[in-house]
Amino acid sequence: MKKIKCIIVDDEPVARKIIREFVEEVNFLTLAGEFENAIKAENFLRTGEAEIVFLDIEMPKLSGLDWLKRSAAKPLVILTTAFPEYALEGYELDIIDYLLKPIRFSRFLKAAQKAQDFIRMKNVGHLPEEPSWLFVRSDKRIEKIEPDDILYVESTGNYIHIHTKDRSIIAYLTLTAIEKELPPSGFVKIHQSFLVNFPKIEAIEGNQVKIDNKMLPIGRSYKEEFMKMIRLVKR
Repeated sequence: MKKIKCIIVDDEPVARKIIREFVEEVNFLTLAGEFENAIKAENFLRTGEAEIVFLDIEMPKLSGLDWLKRSAAKPLVILTTAFPEYALEGYELDIIDYLLKPIRFSRFLKAAQKAQDFIRMKNVGHLPEEPSWLFVRSDKRIEKIEPDDILYVESTGNYIHIHTKDRSIIAYLTLTAIEKELPPSGFVKIHQSFLVNFPKIEAIEGNQVKIDNKMLPIGRSYKEEFMKMIRLVKR
């Protein structure tokens, strides 16, 4: 089995040591180099080869994210950081995964396998599908959400509440903004304040829909279009 070359970019010697030991434990990875800053890593990539970069964010001179924005090198990037607030920006820069320090080996292995799968599919000409999940900022956390888990989204002023079976996430977003990110075939707006996951509807009673034993209103201006979506069995 051909091993995947990777490099480590982190200004902390202890952090580099941990990732180096993790790399040594993974039979399909081999370490091509380790660097204390992004500038040295970029110099290496001009002549050296690496398919994966384990990249820290907070580094002197040039942060990991700033390097990603300007670098011409195109290896797969797995961010390694103690700061969860950079996750969304990282994924917007097409990173393959995001590891929070202190990093567990099981989580490191999962990220490495994800990168391996991507490389395999790329080599045979089949790129992986776009991920189904999305991230939203909620207070001081960035929450990962699977659209299929969403029951409905409720707008309350400048915020939305994303309701799932197990939790309710408050995000500083508009209903229109979240609607653009969700699969159009599964979600339908039934009211100016409610967006529902159509397959989760249990019943329709008058001008309301029932989802998870909660009754949600159908707005007058939305009802005609909504009813066209109903496959009502007739005699």
